[in-house]
Order: sequence, then structure tokens, then C-alpha cells
Amino acid sequence: MRIGLITEGGYPFLSGDAGPWCDRLVRGLGQHEFDVYALSRGRDQEDDGWVPLPPQVSGVRVAPLWTAREDGVAYGRRARRRFAECYGELLAAICADPAGGAAEDGSTPEADRFSNALYGLAELARDEGGLVGALRSEGAVRALERACRAPGALRTAREARVPDLLAVTEHLESALRPLSLDWYDDAGLGSADLCHAASGGPAALSGLLAGHFFGVPLLVTEYGVRLRSHYLAQGAGPATAPAVRALLAAFHGRLATEVYRRAACVTPGNAHARRWQERCGADRAKLRTVYPGMDAGRFTEVGEAPDTADPDTLVWVGRIEPAKDLVSLLHAFAEVRREEPGARLRIVGPPAGAEGEAYLAHCKALAAQLFPDEAAGLHAVGDNPVSFEEIGGPELPTLADAYAAGAVVVLSSVVEGFPLGLVEAMFCARATVSTDVGAVVEVIGGTGLVVPPRNPRALAEACVAMLRDPERRARLGAAARARALELFTVEQNVAAFHGIYLEIVSRCPVTRVVLDEAGEPLPFGVPAEAHVPGSWTDSGTPVVARGGPGWAEAAPVRATARPGVRPVAAAEGAR
Repeated sequence: MRIGLITEGGYPFLSGDAGPWCDRLVRGLGQHEFDVYALSRGRDQEDDGWVPLPPQVSGVRVAPLWTAREDGVAYGRRARRRFAECYGELLAAICADPAGGAAEDGSTPEADRFSNALYGLAELARDEGGLVGALRSEGAVRALERACRAPGALRTAREARVPDLLAVTEHLESALRPLSLDWYDDAGLGSADLCHAASGGPAALSGLLAGHFFGVPLLVTEYGVRLRSHYLAQGAGPATAPAVRALLAAFHGRLATEVYRRAACVTPGNAHARRWQERCGADRAKLRTVYPGMDAGRFTEVGEAPDTADPDTLVWVGRIEPAKDLVSLLHAFAEVRREEPGARLRIVGPPAGAEGEAYLAHCKALAAQLFPDEAAGLHAVGDNPVSFEEIGGPELPTLADAYAAGAVVVLSSVVEGFPLGLVEAMFCARATVSTDVGAVVEVIGGTGLVVPPRNPRALAEACVAMLRDPERRARLGAAARARALELFTVEQNVAAFHGIYLEIVSRCPVTRVVLDEAGEPLPFGVPAEAHVPGSWTDSGTPVVARGGPGWAEAAPVRATARPGVRPVAAAEGAR
């Protein structure tokens, strides 16, 4: 079958989220054909280039989310009226107080209102060539002001000031950019048998439009729930006006509800994400938990070799940032040292951006304060109980070597989605001590110790218990490796999605009507063999395109075209 894989800030770019698992999925499903629709997050990401694409990728379209050039579309009177009606309805649904009741299927009058307005805007964008100018106009700001002042609006929305209205309008224009893309035609997402959105938000929005215009079923995969990420970002950012927070939360909540309602299937990456999706209105019958697939091969040598690590060493591996709570880990290790004077702690990983650099400096200063004698160099070289290292040096040339450097792997996070580092430690047959956040308990499944977050004493007691019991460490490490190999490998992930693809297409087949020159339906216009490469296919060169008004820019990509379905092509008028 032909899969339209929609990504945001990930595959096929070298940098970004969800890139590795998408690449493993595409390579593992060589029997299918993939067209990739990639939303980029920045110029740097596009300039970094792509991962090598396998032969089953027929073409790629790229559109930037980080910028939207003026599309130059001048609406006539009728188009302006359509925009005012649809956008006004969308804003009314966002601003409305959500006190109304829900129907048996989970829908509400405001959800239906939001849905109708969203697809009305999409149809307008396709008819007129885009929405960028309209969404940035003064009329859009005035429409938002009217919706905030209307009877029945949220109390917080009624308090919005002009700067708040401008901020919300700017955010909505950015969030609705997928409506203006040129992906929704017979040569684009309309040619897919299934749309697979690799995340919620803009990627899923593009999948919704493929379903609206062409009836293509939508599969949504969320390893981190997009709505939850929005809430966390709002809480962690600078002080934002209450009206802005309330309106943006209402928009993203309405969009998440619509995505879950229209999707044929939703695949959370763990039970933690699944609970979030259910609270946001996802139907349990549509949910299929699919754990991320990871390459276990690079950890085989460490996982199957005898444990030769220093029995007194704790290891932490990851990207250094405040959410990892290394401060609590250092305080916990100070208590560990009082119980086990020979214990050592190796913190391995790079800082995550500028914030991570500052946090790393703070942690090093704290380590010097907690262990002043060692920090002052009063002990011999190598006696400092805490070290900060990065992978790639002579002592830790690979990631597997980092996990092999200690008898116990520690995770101290206060926020965590699916703990990939914990799975890597399990592949290496390491006993673990973790904080109870995100999907940690689900991943560990009884093969490690779990303590409350931000509790240095509990973390220290668990670490001491592990350090003093080598037989227990070996037993838990072996159980952890067996569990990881059973649940978290690439093979398990690929097999799960292959079955889900077949299930969705069997329940929601796409019916395409091909017309002849006279405009009459042409029976058997797209025969079954059109999906199978062979001597009957026409050779052609699909292209990669940057989609959207003003964004057309094409370059060749290898593949073969199929009869009855044009290859993924650039926008109309592309050079």
C-alpha cells in the first residue's frame, strides 16, 4: 500500500524529534511505498540535510513551520465573507465556556462548531491559494476581539487586552499554516491509501485534511502527547498573560479532540500517554499502545558479556538539563558516600543547549561544594567521587561503554515521557534505580527499583541497597534485558505497525473515482497491479518539493512512478 508519512521536525532530517524511529519503521516496511511530507522547524534543520532514504521512499515534500512568506493572495468580496464567517466560528468555539454537555460519542456543539469552521477554512485556502495574509490581517485581530467579548465567552478571554489579542492571532496563524499547503491534491496526500502522522499538532492536522478532502484514513502516533507538551511549555516559559494561556490551551485542546475523533487509530507509545489521550477525548476502541522500537544490536556485546564494571560505581547517562534533576542526584550521592565511602558517580552526557550549559556549571559547583576535599585535589588523581564526562573519549568511546562503566544505572528525572535511556540500560543488562515519572514503572515492570522524584534520601537508600547486593543486581539486570528484548525492539515495533496498517485499510478503504476525457467514471481506472512495481509501470523521476504558496522548490529523488497515480510533485508553477 501507499503510505503518506507526515512528520514535524523529524524524519527525514538529520536533526529533530522522532527521526530515528521513523527511519527504522520505513526501512522495516519495505513491502510498502512511502511518500514523506515533512514539516521543518528551522532553517538550520533544513540545512543539516537528510538521512539516506531507502528505495521505498518515492518522494518527499518539505514545508517550513518556522516561517510563512506572504502568499500575495488578494481575496475578493465573496472570499473575505467566507473567511470572516469560518474564522469567526473557529474563534467562537475557542472562546466559548466549555460548560456544555457532551453527546454519547464524546462530541459537543462547540467541538462540531470548531470542526466545521476548520474544514471551511481549509476549503477556502484550497480555493483561493492560501490563508497567510488573511490570518495576519487586522480583520483577524478584530474577529478575535469580538469572540472574546461575546456573551458566553470564557471569563479569562473577556479580560484580553490588545497585546494579548495580537499574541494569540500570531500563534493561530502559525498553528494553521498546514491549511495553506499544496499537499491536498491527487498527486499528494490524495494518492495515499493511509496517512500516518508521526505526531499530533500540525502533522495530524495535515492528515485530517487528507481525510476531509479524499477520505484517506488517518493513523496518529504520539510518543509524547502534543497537548501535554503545550501545557508544559506554557508553564515553563516566561510569564504569559492569563488570557493568552487560556485561549491557546482552548485551541490546542479543540484540535486534539478533533484529531482523536477523526483518526481511524491512535497509537500512544506507553500507558502514560494513553491516559492523557483518553482524558482528551480519545475513544478507547481506537487506541493501540505501540512501544518505541530501539536497536538492541549495539548493546548486545555489553548485555551478554560478564559484568566487569566497578561494583561501587553508579552511572547516570543522558542529556544534561534541569528536568533530569541532577541536583537531587548529587545530594543523594552525598548520603550514599556516608554509607559507602568507596562509592563513585559518573555523570555521562552533553548539555542540552544554553540552558543545559548553565545547569551543568551549577551541578559542577554543587559537586565541589558537597565534596570539598576531593574537589580541592587533596586526594590522589582519580579519587574524585563525581565525574562529568561525555561519550567519545578514550574511556567511554560508545554509548554501550557508558552503561557498562557502572554496576547500577540511575535515572533521577522529574519529567520524563518514554525513558529511552532506561531501555538502553536494560539492553545492557544493568540494574537500575529510577524516579517514578512518566512511563518509568511501565518500562521497568519489576526489574529495577523505583523511588519518588525529588527525594534524595529515598534515591540514596535504593542505590545503597543495590550496591550492597551483587546477586540482586545480576538477577534484576538479566530480567531487565529479557524484558527489553521482548517489548522494545525494532522488530516488535515494525510488526505492530504492519498489522495496524492492514487493519485500518481493511476497515477504511479509499475509493478513488477516475474520470475519462468526457468526465465519466472510468471503471478499473486504478487496477490492483498499479501498486506493484513491474514492467507495466512507467518510469519516472519523482521530486522533492517545498510545499505551500511561495515555497515551491524542487529537486530530484530516485523512485519509479505508478500508472494512474502521479509521483509526488512540486507545487503549481514550481521552477
